[in-house]
Amino acid sequence: MPSKKAEIKKQLVAYSFIAPNFIGFAIFTLVPIIFAFALAFLHWDGSNPITWAGLANFKDLLDDDQFKAALQNTVVYAIGTVPLTLVCSLFVAVVLNQGVRGKNFFRTVSFFPYVASLVAVAAVWNMIFNPAKGPVNMILFKLGFDKVPGWAADKNWAMVTIILFSVWKYMGYYMIIYLAGLQGINPELYEAANLDGANTWQRFKHVTIPQLRPTTFFVMVMLTIQCFKVYDIVYMITQAGPGTATLVLVYDIYNKAFISWNLGSASAVAMVLFILVLAVTLIQFQGEKKMK
Repeated sequence: MPSKKAEIKKQLVAYSFIAPNFIGFAIFTLVPIIFAFALAFLHWDGSNPITWAGLANFKDLLDDDQFKAALQNTVVYAIGTVPLTLVCSLFVAVVLNQGVRGKNFFRTVSFFPYVASLVAVAAVWNMIFNPAKGPVNMILFKLGFDKVPGWAADKNWAMVTIILFSVWKYMGYYMIIYLAGLQGINPELYEAANLDGANTWQRFKHVTIPQLRPTTFFVMVMLTIQCFKVYDIVYMITQAGPGTATLVLVYDIYNKAFISWNLGSASAVAMVLFILVLAVTLIQFQGEKKMK
């Protein structure tokens, strides 16, 4: 039996290995999160003394048109992006999981937008969808469309542009996840379905989709969280414009915190975003439990 002193020494050695990581997490993540939650109930502009606000920051959000627009746009963006990305990534994964010629090349091409520099791909995307000289609108003109979309420059099409760009960029990553799930399905299930006379659609509906349910749930949760915290794509494509057409919650947090220097209001929006994401995630987990 090791002595108590030796056991304590052993535990200290173990804690010394995790201490640097925990200290870094506490300083750069945990403390800022706690401070941000506290700021939601305070008034502070970053220089003057901090004063108590109570629920005033949250009450101000009820009359804040920018916050309302950001909340609505974030929900619309998530509703548009999540199912479309899920369907596209699953479709590409199923196709590339077959014996397609050059499938490794197409897998790489599909995954490239996710790992490519956002600045570079956003610049290329803006050129492709340029309302006046972009190849997309030029093709539409050639096909006989007199009135073509203004894409990112049009408030009615800006959110559509953001959603399409997001689907194109995220699709490759979730395609890889679906490919891993597809390759984990027992081939005997497909053999049994073939013996029962199931066609391609029936095998997909009754074998592939049920077997991929855990993968689909993971993809849905991760995509939803990713959509609610979107900022960089909006900044690179539209800068939240035209007007507030693509203003999202994280962009509104940035504006309030670092443009208006209203840190209390920015923290209140951050808390609303946290509660919103938490609620949606819990609903998704409850839905998954009921489906089992």
